Amino acid sequence: MRISGEAKLLRIFVGESDKCGTVTVYEKIVTEARKSNLAGATVYKGIMGYGGTSRIHTAKFLRLSEDLPLVIEIVDEAEKIEKFIPTVEKIFEESNSGGLITLERAEIIKYTANK
Repeated sequence: MRISGEAKLLRIFVGESDKCGTVTVYEKIVTEARKSNLAGATVYKGIMGYGGTSRIHTAKFLRLSEDLPLVIEIVDEAEKIEKFIPTVEKIFEESNSGGLITLERAEIIKYTANK
């Protein structure tokens, strides 16, 4: 697969402990992205943050949190990303968890998959 030029960056903010049934929300989103043949997805773990509840989540040494902020980034062609957004919204509804979805323009310089 080769992609270049104008694209979209889908950024999804969730909590580490958010679950959709027995599966974490971030795992469900990445799995669904793969099923949708999106170019790739990466999950980043934050060391501190807060969301809609304004509750601070932190990874301080003496205060171990099991609900750190996570960011999932997915970049692909605009049409494929926009088609995937309702899937993310559905996962949010099914999990009854909070989160944030953002969409940005991106320019792919080079993307190639191993053969």
